[in-house]
Amino acid sequence: MTLEAFLDETPGEVRGIIARDGRHERLLIHRDGDIAAHRLGAQSIGRIEAIDSGLNGAFVDLGTGLAAYLPPGKGPVGRVGEIVQVQVTAEPRAGKGATVKRLGAGEGPPRLVQAGPDVRAFLAEWAPGAEIQQGLAAIEASLEAEEQALADTVVLSELGLDLAVQRTRALVAVDIDHARLPGRDAARGRDQANRAGLFQAVRLIRLKGWGGLVVIDVVGSGRDGDALLATARAAFGDDSRTARQIAYGPVSRFGVLQVALPWQFTPIEERLNDPDGRRSLQTRAIAVVRALRRALLSDTATPRHVARCCPAEAALAVPLVAALGPRAAVIADPTILSGRCHIEGV
Repeated sequence: MTLEAFLDETPGEVRGIIARDGRHERLLIHRDGDIAAHRLGAQSIGRIEAIDSGLNGAFVDLGTGLAAYLPPGKGPVGRVGEIVQVQVTAEPRAGKGATVKRLGAGEGPPRLVQAGPDVRAFLAEWAPGAEIQQGLAAIEASLEAEEQALADTVVLSELGLDLAVQRTRALVAVDIDHARLPGRDAARGRDQANRAGLFQAVRLIRLKGWGGLVVIDVVGSGRDGDALLATARAAFGDDSRTARQIAYGPVSRFGVLQVALPWQFTPIEERLNDPDGRRSLQTRAIAVVRALRRALLSDTATPRHVARCCPAEAALAVPLVAALGPRAAVIADPTILSGRCHIEGV
């Protein structure tokens, strides 16, 4: 097994990418302007502003304008007005605030007291001892990981595997399909497809930053349930941070396996897209900056590179492009469509 770590430090955004045996399985994005108190691992002083009587959980004011949720523990969750110190265990998603755990009593106004790990720290955790690659190699890995993170399917023709991974409001649905290949044993092919499908599903779910209930429809019935469950445990359980929090259900006689994963990060599609599923203005502007940076690193002989993009994207990109130095510039061009960018060497 080969682990590779990449750090793409494009102005406006830092991305960390992990690849295992050449396949991307982690994409972490931190942006300028992110609320530090909402990042995984951040510690804050907060004030309990409301109690959820149905779940016995609490909503905690972190001083950010978006209350965090404190789920019930072994004892009382607290009382309204109480000052507590908390740590983020899951970042905001789908319009909901962060999820936190209680560390103890606090004092003073709501505020951040300790930032969570940065991107480099997560890379060191996920790929200990691996050299962190930067520059052009990191940009290429970043773009490839983004494309894969926004995809819902994986096809491995050599195994006859067709995998679909989709997120709904309630759960993550995984469908493993197998086309029998001529001249190959059907049972063996099914087992290979299920094993590869489970590992590929885990890779995609991690890459997308998803959690929650995962329902997996495997190839065939559940007669090989013990073997499938062992494969699922091997695939999902190699993350030391979350392994103890994962719950596995038995494989049903219909060939369906259920796994409950803890949420950790804001999903990649929510980081990159507006609620309507289109790339956000910030994402498009940073893409312009990344394209310029890629051109600068790829072509060091050309004195200057200019990016032409639509005015709205240019307005956000200009201050970021300034950080690339005098060889880079951006021009607002109303004739260029949103999401498009033309790089010119001058």
